[in-house]
Amino acid sequence: MPPVLLPRHAPEDYAQIQEAARRFADEAVRPRAVELDATEAFPDDLYREMAGLGLFGISVPDSLGGVGMDALAYAIVMEELSRGYASVADQCGLVELIGTLLAVHGTADQQERYLPPVLGFEVKVAYCITEAGAGSDVSGIKTTATRTEGGWRLDGGKLWIHNAPLADLGFVLARTDPAAGHRGMSIFIVDLNGKGVSRGPKEHKMGQRASPVGALTFDGVELPADALLGQEGRGFHIMMSALDKGRIGIASLAVGIAQAGLEAALGYVPERRQFDRAIADFQGVQFLLADMAKDIAAARALTHRAAMLLDAGEPASRACSIAKCFASDTAVARSADAVQIFGGSGYIRGFEVERLYRDAKITQIYEGTNQIQRTIIARDLLKNGA
Repeated sequence: MPPVLLPRHAPEDYAQIQEAARRFADEAVRPRAVELDATEAFPDDLYREMAGLGLFGISVPDSLGGVGMDALAYAIVMEELSRGYASVADQCGLVELIGTLLAVHGTADQQERYLPPVLGFEVKVAYCITEAGAGSDVSGIKTTATRTEGGWRLDGGKLWIHNAPLADLGFVLARTDPAAGHRGMSIFIVDLNGKGVSRGPKEHKMGQRASPVGALTFDGVELPADALLGQEGRGFHIMMSALDKGRIGIASLAVGIAQAGLEAALGYVPERRQFDRAIADFQGVQFLLADMAKDIAAARALTHRAAMLLDAGEPASRACSIAKCFASDTAVARSADAVQIFGGSGYIRGFEVERLYRDAKITQIYEGTNQIQRTIIARDLLKNGA
């Protein structure tokens, strides 16, 4: 029998943070989405404002400078921010993951040193796993950290790293024992402005274009002993545990994209006329709207259930993979429906639904492709049953 799940906080607490995120998205984010998509600019001012509003570190304990809510509140905030522009939600998700790593696995000194500037957006962070030969297969990473007399020496490179072109701190997964497989990986906190670190050019992406992505190279980077985050050899497990929350974040972001598409379509169909009638009167259009609404509602419910499982300390990996897979497939399919409803206009740059369609695609890829999510789901079913 599935566990009975109840929110950990009072309804008014969730409503309050949802309202703050929605107001910020509608008033500050959405009016700039077209400009940010066109210029690929990094909106520092928006992120500093988000920090001031308490929209970073949603589930980081308040004793450590976070908001002190939970994964459900994080899901709610991510959806609302993504309604405004998914690139902005991406930054919220990145800070949440780094804040969680520090809150759960950092030493008291690391928490004191790094959490205030990370949550206050005084430094920019990067979550550095992917390599040219290690995307879905994280166990294939080649970056190494070798012990030295005073600490560690980091060598290797990372690819497709969010914030790489401008981040100050990188949380880097590296091999510390090449013979131990995934049990020989560790996480290091790296000054990305330090000696031996170089950055590749910013990549120009199909969607979420205001979220900068690039490569990082580490050439004999000297790290102090206290750069190690968590236990040596536990890096793979730590990163994988953080991905459950990461997948909740991407699922919520995908729901926000799909919701924005539905809202745009609902605003358009009463105004657009064909054959002397508003297209809202045509059953074919009504069915598209109905399918959008039901799939978005299902994706949101799956995402919130996964978040509450995580908050309750229950096994949540299968639920997180289901939510991420279903929500991202929904975002792609239903943003395509929004384009279809807009017709030729929906294919033109500058129309919101065209951007939403481009922004949606990456949700099927990052935090584990949807093929990987299906593998996770199937293996869990075969091991634990339905």
